[in-house]
Amino acid sequence: MAQELRAAKAKVTRDRKESAIRRALTHPVRSVPLAFLAVILLGAGTLMLPMARTTEDPDIFMDALFTSVSAVCVTGLVTVDTATFWTPFGQGVILALIQLGGFGIMTLATLLALLVRKSIGLKGQLVAQSETHTLNLGDVRSVLLRVAKIMLSIEAATAVLLTGRFWIAYDANPGTALWHGVFHAVSAFNNAGFGLFSDNLIGFAEDPWIIVPICAAIVAGGLGFPVIIQLVRGDLRIKDWSVHLRLTIYGTLGLLVLGIGLFAAFEWNRAGTLGPLSFTGKLLGSLAGGVFPRTAGFNSIDYGAAAPETLMVTDILMFIGGGSAGTAGGIKITTFLVLGFSIWNEVRGRDEVTIAHRSISASSQRQALSVALLGVAAVVSGTLALLMVTDYSLEKVLFESISAFATVGVSTGITPNLPPSAEWVLMALMFTGRIGTVTVASALALSSHPRLYRLPEERPIIG
Repeated sequence: MAQELRAAKAKVTRDRKESAIRRALTHPVRSVPLAFLAVILLGAGTLMLPMARTTEDPDIFMDALFTSVSAVCVTGLVTVDTATFWTPFGQGVILALIQLGGFGIMTLATLLALLVRKSIGLKGQLVAQSETHTLNLGDVRSVLLRVAKIMLSIEAATAVLLTGRFWIAYDANPGTALWHGVFHAVSAFNNAGFGLFSDNLIGFAEDPWIIVPICAAIVAGGLGFPVIIQLVRGDLRIKDWSVHLRLTIYGTLGLLVLGIGLFAAFEWNRAGTLGPLSFTGKLLGSLAGGVFPRTAGFNSIDYGAAAPETLMVTDILMFIGGGSAGTAGGIKITTFLVLGFSIWNEVRGRDEVTIAHRSISASSQRQALSVALLGVAAVVSGTLALLMVTDYSLEKVLFESISAFATVGVSTGITPNLPPSAEWVLMALMFTGRIGTVTVASALALSSHPRLYRLPEERPIIG
């Protein structure tokens, strides 16, 4: 009898452990990183196949894994030349990983946002739905189809323009022109930054038919699905825009103008960057200098020759990133602006943080602060780790760390020369930056439980 009782207790304990593991693996905040990790490993395994590479070097694991992480996390940092190291099959694998990574982030971020909204109660749901004009959680199929339709439409339009230009102006045969057009269109909309040319886009720095469509696709992908769907509907007057739409649109425009203006001011006459270009080339270079750091990863100038001031401005733009529930990385524009408005209202002595005649909840402010500080912690930790295992300067190492965490992919040229230990650091930053910001924000929202009591209040000395 005692033995049967112990066996029953052991079974109950085992069932509880299995149930806990099952809940941990199926929880959306935990399943997202696991899903992306599975795609990364599958991609790395495929890239290790002999038919995927032009070299016979058996020591391919780190290059394949790094490329897979960079592609799935739509970053663009590379340790080998994409144009010459990988065969057309390998490049096709990279393209598929970019598309999976970009589509996965857009849909998962949007669905997690809907899930978060669903968990805040009926009153909160009604307010959020009227404010954001988004879909219901039950419309998952509709969400996926709309994301796919929007993504493929923008990529197709960009691919048509690029294909025509490669075919007409650069004497590429139709097949090559189409392949280059499709690859760079997908890479641009997904903010990946992978290119099929050894110098990335430096050879097209003065060609508006290449630079402008790519910049437009980058900005579109960086806005995020909730913003794109509201703009596509076209039934909203500016005064009726939601707070999220206002912050994303105005923040994007403001950062673009600031980035383009400062890039032009610092690089206009610099010999190693914009100096030798024509007036049109300098304008296009300045446009690219303001757009590409918004987590795109392309480059039409050599950032290794850029001024320190330019690198600093680029660091800031990369860390802020683009819009939420899109293909861009960084801490996101809305996070940055919510913190900015919080500071502004605190300076003015206001108890409430208001944006566009709307009050921003304390939980949203705490989430923004948490995401930003965790981002700072990740960049600082990564920078310190890289300084410990490399001999590069703080300026270059910090640039590389922010580029990896913000999933940008712009580099001063040190990535291919890093030791394996440094590559692991960058892979961890890319994965954390791409998956972490979405899941951390969702985890904070999903784990929010109101207290039924208040503790005695104290005011520690601040500042």
